[in-house]
Amino acid sequence: MTEIAVTVNGQQRPLAGTPAHTTALDWLRDVGLSGSKEGCAEGECGACAMLLATPTADGGTAWTPVNACLVPVYALDGQEVVTAEGLGSPEELHPVQAKLAEAGSSQCGYCTPGFACSMAGEYYRADRTAVADASTGSATKALTGSATEALTGSATEALTGSATDAGSATDTCPVHDPEHGPNGFDLHALSGNLCRCTGYRPIRDAAYGLGSPDADDPLQQRLAQPAPQPVATDAEIDGVRFVRPATLAEALRILHDEKDALLVAGSTDWGVEVNIRGRRAPLVVAIEQLPELRTLTVGDDAVEIGAALPLSEVERRLDGRIPLLAQLFPQFASRLIRNRGTFGGNLGTGSPIGDTPPALLALRASVVLASLSEDASGVVLREVDLAEYFTGYRQTVKRPDELIKAIRIPLPLATTTAFHKIAKRRFDDISSVAVAFALDITDGIVTSATIGLGGVAATPLRARATEEALIGKPWNIATVKAAAEILRGEGTPMSDHRASSEYRSHMLSTSLLKLYSQTALEAKEVSA
Repeated sequence: MTEIAVTVNGQQRPLAGTPAHTTALDWLRDVGLSGSKEGCAEGECGACAMLLATPTADGGTAWTPVNACLVPVYALDGQEVVTAEGLGSPEELHPVQAKLAEAGSSQCGYCTPGFACSMAGEYYRADRTAVADASTGSATKALTGSATEALTGSATEALTGSATDAGSATDTCPVHDPEHGPNGFDLHALSGNLCRCTGYRPIRDAAYGLGSPDADDPLQQRLAQPAPQPVATDAEIDGVRFVRPATLAEALRILHDEKDALLVAGSTDWGVEVNIRGRRAPLVVAIEQLPELRTLTVGDDAVEIGAALPLSEVERRLDGRIPLLAQLFPQFASRLIRNRGTFGGNLGTGSPIGDTPPALLALRASVVLASLSEDASGVVLREVDLAEYFTGYRQTVKRPDELIKAIRIPLPLATTTAFHKIAKRRFDDISSVAVAFALDITDGIVTSATIGLGGVAATPLRARATEEALIGKPWNIATVKAAAEILRGEGTPMSDHRASSEYRSHMLSTSLLKLYSQTALEAKEVSA
């Protein structure tokens, strides 16, 4: 077996002797790379962000920002990461670091290394393109000019979309999209990074002032080469093991033989348990690299999504093919979390407040479970309707010897869909209530209706009574008001620090009224 090691900033570093539960963040700081910081230890602040080399469809590499505080360090065996120290040096700053300095984007500096890594991930994004400046017809200045040139004068108003000068061409220039800069920078790339003292305007200014990577930039050149292949890993330290099996069959064999085995994919849930609650497991089995769990196929009758494919990758590959999921993805935690989090992990925990179950329930999805055959000679699959999958609080029909292989969404899709997430923050927050709708409306009549709910019971659930109240009825305000009252009574919502039971029930009813208003508005726009 080759040495268990990870390449950090171009240098291979052995993991020998590191405790099996150690996170990448703790290990990095222990080896002297203290740029990454621990802010929240649960993936909300981004102070620990690092860049992970991940494969692209064309055989190259992408620099993907992830939370080092959640990733088990042994999950990086054979992999390649870049930390803030690897971007540049005090003598020769990386362009991202230089723009952050020029814009005055750092005060205490605690969050700055994480911002730099997340910003660098977007800086190197292959499909990031500048938009033409309406006043000059050119994006050259936005991409190549200094921060001073790009961010002076009326650009301040232009970047916020608040310019009111009649001659400023705000109606035609895409620069004024409040979530994208003139250089194509997507602000959602920073959605998982928090700053408590600088304020976000200087950080955004730095992001919007970035140009394109130079051809001789080493990190840019690295993107043309293949990403590291996953390697089988088996590390045992003081009686605690971390295993990355090479195949699905091998993973299932471990589950069959080792009753205490804990499956981990993106580790966005387990990492929090390790950091905040001090949880440990005698055997951790990492499955996020298994090729059998990272597929996405679109057939004539179904879309099948591998359980271990990161949500960001699912979003990219679907490219809006399933509109309900397209609404869900930007509201699911942050980009940093979606770069690791998976459908399989979100369903595997059985949590009643996961964001994906309501949407998948509305899509009538099923779960494909895998296990070894009775004679252990092969893999056996069984498909379970997601509506029958959850049996109690954090309990499911999945047996200890099974794992989630894929999620299957039947086709055709409903024609009217919506995902409503009620939370204290618009992004990067846990749902108080989540509601997903999938309706077919033909000639003004609701011909089918599927509604998924989260946060209002011990399990995610279908709003069966409300569905029955809608099907066969005209899609009008009278029907919707009557159904909204039924929806109000679905589930058994509880009161906690996020919301009261009364509030949750009220949000259920208003969500259906909101959907009706949206469809009425869209119909009016079409007729106009």
